[in-house]
Amino acid sequence: MMPNITRGDRAGGLMVYLASEGRHNEHENPHLVAGDSQIMAWHDDTELSRVDALAIAAELDAPRRQLGVEVPGGHVWHCSLSLAADEGQLTDDQWGQIASDFVDEMGFTEASGKAPCRWVAVRHGVSKAGNDHIHVAVSLVREDGTKASVWNDRNTAQRVSGELEVKYGLRVLESRQNGYGIRGVKPAELAQAEKAGTEPVRVTLGRKVRAYGTASVDEAEFVRRCRRGGLLVRPRYASDRTDVVVGYSVAARPPAGEKPVWFGGGNLGRDLTLPRLRSGWPDTPEEHTAAVAEWNAAKRDQRPAAPGREVGEVDPQVWAECLTDVGKLRDRMQSVPVDDTAAWAQLAKETSGVFAAWSIQTEGQPGPLADASMALSRFSQVQAHKVPVKRVPQPGMRQAAMLLMQATSSKSPAASQALFLNTMMQLLKAMHDHQTAVRRHQAARQVEAAVRGSLVRVSETLPPVPVVASAIRDGDRPSATDRFTMPGHAPVAGAVQPIVRPPLPTGRNNSASSTERPTLDPGQGPKRGR
Repeated sequence: MMPNITRGDRAGGLMVYLASEGRHNEHENPHLVAGDSQIMAWHDDTELSRVDALAIAAELDAPRRQLGVEVPGGHVWHCSLSLAADEGQLTDDQWGQIASDFVDEMGFTEASGKAPCRWVAVRHGVSKAGNDHIHVAVSLVREDGTKASVWNDRNTAQRVSGELEVKYGLRVLESRQNGYGIRGVKPAELAQAEKAGTEPVRVTLGRKVRAYGTASVDEAEFVRRCRRGGLLVRPRYASDRTDVVVGYSVAARPPAGEKPVWFGGGNLGRDLTLPRLRSGWPDTPEEHTAAVAEWNAAKRDQRPAAPGREVGEVDPQVWAECLTDVGKLRDRMQSVPVDDTAAWAQLAKETSGVFAAWSIQTEGQPGPLADASMALSRFSQVQAHKVPVKRVPQPGMRQAAMLLMQATSSKSPAASQALFLNTMMQLLKAMHDHQTAVRRHQAARQVEAAVRGSLVRVSETLPPVPVVASAIRDGDRPSATDRFTMPGHAPVAGAVQPIVRPPLPTGRNNSASSTERPTLDPGQGPKRGR
């Protein structure tokens, strides 16, 4: 069950919208399924009209108006509770019980030991995407004129939703249970993007920052790549310092006459905060000095302090080394324990960054590569305490992101891209098997959907290639028949078979006891003192 919280100061506007036909005429039979006793005494579960909606809004607002209480940030608290489309629909009674339990646990009723808030829960059919849901509207002014606290309400709503999932036998969201998931996009951002026919700016910026972070070998290069990619970048300094950068924010370059909209790294993704990005870069005084110089140049909108490899030519022969390194990484991941959260999160982060870089280079508009990057990014955004301060980056992945971002079509022929895609598919297969082994079946399905729904479309634009290419040295990888099997076809013993389409996840786990598998060295190191 997915909660989505907003705040406002117009109870009438919210209730009229909930009782209306909706933006896409998707609202059907809007009615109350629950509410506080004073409102439910006057209103039942009949279909709401505009007059009914305004009357309910007046009831919600009564304590605030009568007692003259103002709430900074808005006195109307609104949360939608939504099920996945494939979960089906609940009854009104079930939603009513869930809504009542939800507001109790959120501290809005007398169950908190305080005066109650007025609230209602409205149901008006499934969403445009087919999700069964309700809307909970709460007045944050209690009956005695005190204000309800909404501190940390989003985290509380996630926790309460998880508890109610178990209580009512609903599907438990693995992203909440295991502490990963992408940052939410606000409804206003979605509405603006839909109006413009584009994706939300936050999503675009996150993909670009993830690509530039993966392609960069140090912090200074990251700053230059962001600027070279058309982003506005500004540092956040330590208090009273200009030589210690502790954070950053980015913005898309706005049209003439408009102000940029800035997003901090943490608002783009848990894995895109500056400390998390730094965990894969060198930490030396020289690197620190070079990075500060680039941050200062970005802040003043000056030329880069010391341009680096991002402006150089790429040797096409580097593809051979890159493919070998990525192949070795795939082999190593098969021996990583399934409970090594840090190693699997790192793989997801870097794989997502590679597809993001590929998308930036080849897709004029976000396409299947961008979709694959987004799907994989959710598994890299684990809580900070679940990853080490310092991790060992995978050279092959950083090199791949750099090559895909900088190489022209003549230097990155379709055959090389096809072979590279095959190798990346095998990494995804390892990730799919890992999610299955730890019983994260929703996550496994999402990885499989990224392959079947997005990357197959990419593979169809590339030529078939033999598994064994001259660029790959003998002995660097298992044989073709060991590594690849087309769905529905058994490998031919001793034969080198061409790959017509990349392999798809089968859902089967390459089982070996996790206790018998060696662990990748996480590269623990001292915290960065800047």
